[in-house]
Amino acid sequence: MAMATILVIDDERSIRNTLRDILEYEKYKVDEAENGPEALELIHNRLYDAILCDIKMPEMDGIELLEKAIPVTEAPIIMISGHGTIETAVEAIKKGAYDYISKPLDLNRLLVTLRNAMDKSRLITETLRLRKQVSVNWEMVGESSALKFIRDMIGRVAPTDARVLITGENGTGKELVARQIHEQSHRSHAPFVEVNCAAIPSELIESQLFGHEKGSFTSAIKQRKGDFEQAHGGTLFLDEIGDMSLSAQAKVLRALQENKITRVGGEKEITVDVRIIAATNKNMTEEIRREKFREDLYHRLSVIIIHVPALRERKEDIPLLARHFMNQVCAANGRPVMEMEEDAILRLQEMSWTGNIRELRNVIERLAILCDGTVKAEDVKRFAQPLNI
Repeated sequence: MAMATILVIDDERSIRNTLRDILEYEKYKVDEAENGPEALELIHNRLYDAILCDIKMPEMDGIELLEKAIPVTEAPIIMISGHGTIETAVEAIKKGAYDYISKPLDLNRLLVTLRNAMDKSRLITETLRLRKQVSVNWEMVGESSALKFIRDMIGRVAPTDARVLITGENGTGKELVARQIHEQSHRSHAPFVEVNCAAIPSELIESQLFGHEKGSFTSAIKQRKGDFEQAHGGTLFLDEIGDMSLSAQAKVLRALQENKITRVGGEKEITVDVRIIAATNKNMTEEIRREKFREDLYHRLSVIIIHVPALRERKEDIPLLARHFMNQVCAANGRPVMEMEEDAILRLQEMSWTGNIRELRNVIERLAILCDGTVKAEDVKRFAQPLNI
């Protein structure tokens, strides 16, 4: 790990010298500035892991320096205050300082505060990196008019709390749409909880959604919070909503009407604040006609309807998607990106893609593993093996 660099800002040479000696003994690199303007020039030109700044200085005091430094550096700033400036130190924290330390300096406290500040800074940086990585994983790739329309819809709907029903065949990317709505909403800092209603047995779906109390049924050995509670403040994505049992539908309807749920085996009403996004591959009008789905719940869920077209309806996106998936697969396997010849791309565009984008990704992964060097048209013919249904 590279040696961390600390900027020390203090108009007293003796303080700067003392801090330099301590920090260099602790294996930090140290830069010094004796006033605000000199410090700002250093902050603009160099990256620091942390900044120690005196509050009372001539020319520009520490508070003014803090206000000018916060927009241009991600380094945590720790203020050093004299006995009479505690109120000023508190003001500094309100304006974005990480912490303050009083003079005379407690060196142990200084070092602990410094380590904590840098640990927090690293955690924030890593969280932002992971969030960016997750966002890339849920990126919607393509430039077709259909996809542009969906992006426009997401941009309009996401800032609101309107419920959204996403329709489309299996594998078209309905979950990507749901995640994009969440990421672009004011709830993006809160949980995105996904429930696949088709994958959970009907007798367990209510426990999954609403939670249960200990002993409410044979295998309920402890209390469990349901997905509504876990998504509190965020988004609950009900995938394959058309497969939900009628009894669970009734409870979901009540939860949407009252913003309250009751755990299985419990009596206490629990207030929940969630945005509901639902998705289905079924014809909901037909499901309602067959009395498999409640019409009143359908109208609650479908304030906005976004239809995701099948891949065969937007074949112009296949070249971008194919290269995007190839880059992903090669990066995940630590291999150089494999080129794809134009004839291979054209061959992919000619296929029927009954499994939609999910099938395309599987085919690209297969080609990346089984082909040598460049992917050619004959490789697609040999390895793609589309389903003929």
